[in-house]
Amino acid sequence: MNPTDNPLSIPATTPRTATVIFLHGLGQSDIAWYGMIQWMALQLPSIGWVIPNAPTKPVGYYAGQHRPSWFNIQILPPGHDEWDDAGIVSSVAYVEALIQAEIHRGADPRRIILMGFSQGAALSLLVALKTTHELGGVISLSGWIPHKGRDQIALTEPHVPIFCGQGKDDTEIPMYYTEEAIEFLRNVLHFQETYLTVKQYDGLVHTVNSTEIHDVVAWIQRILHLRSTTTCRI
Repeated sequence: MNPTDNPLSIPATTPRTATVIFLHGLGQSDIAWYGMIQWMALQLPSIGWVIPNAPTKPVGYYAGQHRPSWFNIQILPPGHDEWDDAGIVSSVAYVEALIQAEIHRGADPRRIILMGFSQGAALSLLVALKTTHELGGVISLSGWIPHKGRDQIALTEPHVPIFCGQGKDDTEIPMYYTEEAIEFLRNVLHFQETYLTVKQYDGLVHTVNSTEIHDVVAWIQRILHLRSTTTCRI
């Protein structure tokens, strides 16, 4: 299936009713997020988690050094012309294959959520807004919608629940990137407000914090109609 076959997974601990596919950020790996996702899995015991790794490739932002990357990025914040067509096409196809594997396993696509951080959030949004599957939702943490992919998105008329979380002090993906993406969803794709959840966090830089993750858990519970089982703070 590639990029890295046999992605890390965390199984549901009660009868499985849903799946979250989590996509890490530029230069990261599944291990960087494993502890956070383990905590989320405890709060959401009927959800199985799939945590793939991006392929390692030369990245312009790192002066051509090899780093895990879903697609090449030259600068951060990314410019409007930033677009790695081959990398994005390949990564979109890979995430679509992960979705298809879950469907073949018996999952209802409406119970599959895509979740990502930064570059992984951008990829999650691209897939969720272009796929022919009716997904359960998409979670963007410090993400954006690449401008050069928007013409194709506008043709699909997608309607999927979206959670966008963003730190107010993020300089790598500044807050206005999320705000501008939300305006695109509202004004171009005509998303109804009931589909959009936008959260901004004081003092948060290019990372996540416990408040944001608790908000994500609560959103997943609401979108999938799950009973709250939160037992402790992260």
